[in-house]
Amino acid sequence: MKYVLYTSLILLISCSSGSVPRDGKADLWSIKTANSVMAHNDSLMFYNGVKKIKWQYDIAMLGMAIDKLGGYDRKYSRYMEDYINYFIRDDGTILKYKMSDYNLDNINPAKNLITLYKRTGNEKYNHAIEVFIDQLINQPTTPQGGFWHKKIYPDQMWLDGIYMSSPYMAQFAAEFNQPEWFDTLSYQIRLIYSKTRDPETGLLYHAWDESKTEKWCNPETGQSTQFWGRGMGWFLMALADDLDYLPEDHPDRDTLLQILRNTADAVLKVRDPETKLWYQVLDQGGREGNYLEASASAMFVYAMARAANKNYLGKKYGQIARESFRAIVDNFIQQSQDGVIMTHICGPCGLGGKPYRNGSYDYYVNVEQVNNDPKGVAPFIMAAIELRL
Repeated sequence: MKYVLYTSLILLISCSSGSVPRDGKADLWSIKTANSVMAHNDSLMFYNGVKKIKWQYDIAMLGMAIDKLGGYDRKYSRYMEDYINYFIRDDGTILKYKMSDYNLDNINPAKNLITLYKRTGNEKYNHAIEVFIDQLINQPTTPQGGFWHKKIYPDQMWLDGIYMSSPYMAQFAAEFNQPEWFDTLSYQIRLIYSKTRDPETGLLYHAWDESKTEKWCNPETGQSTQFWGRGMGWFLMALADDLDYLPEDHPDRDTLLQILRNTADAVLKVRDPETKLWYQVLDQGGREGNYLEASASAMFVYAMARAANKNYLGKKYGQIARESFRAIVDNFIQQSQDGVIMTHICGPCGLGGKPYRNGSYDYYVNVEQVNNDPKGVAPFIMAAIELRL
């Protein structure tokens, strides 16, 4: 099926409340960080010394973040475009992508395809957009209808998957006049929220196994056992982005707004009172081995700043975001002649697989910490854009 861009619903993200004006200053953190990334990496394909080029959710997110600076200088948009164009052939087929993996991570880079189709009108992007819609149509689901995180993880929903898929569905629904996808994304959010939420703290466990068979889950609830910071960061960012597209009169809009507010409140309660940052395992800040973690902190700051700018959250959250952004700079950012370095970012992290990741406290706090991982740098840039810092 060929989709036609529904121009009356186009949302110009570059003109959002947090966009960088053409007369922006070079000392903005968003600009400094983007310039550092580009100075050290001629192409995002080889970002941070990657050994194998992949259609990769986090590097594509970094491209998306830098592209938001295109109103300041066209070079930032070209940087993302060059990365995406490596993968997209003229007939719309996608290098390094297999639909049969049914991996929700692979949906996230496709937001850039919508951006480029809007920008250029080139049909190769439209054809590629269809591919990821087809994946979502055929994505395996749990008995209650939740998208599997990947084909290799049957009956499992992860918080990560909400960010990987729902903003794409939201943007596609709005810009191609396909409102049924609003209902799909709302159901996915409401389902995982109900299944992972801890009623005492309001925090969300990283994942839920409906089959209740995985060694990492509670055999009675199917929930994983820890509140992982970045997992909740993905979820909160998804809500802030989804609401940009969800119609004001959608029957679930108030519910999703309340989920955003409840989750932001719960996250704020576990913010470290001294540093104004968040821990790798959110509710265990004083426990041995736990540490203040940069990617979750940046994601929370972005989500709160975005939601405050759009009036989804109260103004106090904009002030909180600004305060915590400065704390990120003070605690995680190093500057030198070599550019900007972001430290204390949790590296690749998940559940199950080979070797098996058991989701314990010890597992999360012992995952390797990585400098300049895109899962930290991208939300840092996006947060800086929202805060004009």
